[in-house]
Amino acid sequence: MRILIVAVAVVMLAGCTTPADLKGGKATISASSSKVPKQYALCVMPKWQDARSGATMTETENGYRLIVATDSTAEELLEVNRSASGSTVALYQRRSWAPGYGRASMETAVRDFL
Repeated sequence: MRILIVAVAVVMLAGCTTPADLKGGKATISASSSKVPKQYALCVMPKWQDARSGATMTETENGYRLIVATDSTAEELLEVNRSASGSTVALYQRRSWAPGYGRASMETAVRDFL
């Protein structure tokens, strides 16, 4: 019985993904924008919220971070950092190959506001 409980716990934890885990992979979109980070993030955020109501935005030391998470799993991460010419933008996705609810709209917003 203990082995079964441990096995179930391991399987449940395997599904957890943090923003740091997403950044460990290659960015789905990596680009630059002439907009400053705040301006770019404020353009993208309403579109992300329309696509996924759980989208959140936080200010970081170098810019802004937008995250879409479900329960304990980060699905989408957009980092907008200050650069000499405006901003650098990087979109990380948990499963970039898999279709997801609102994913196409979020990717479009990232590209449209560059």
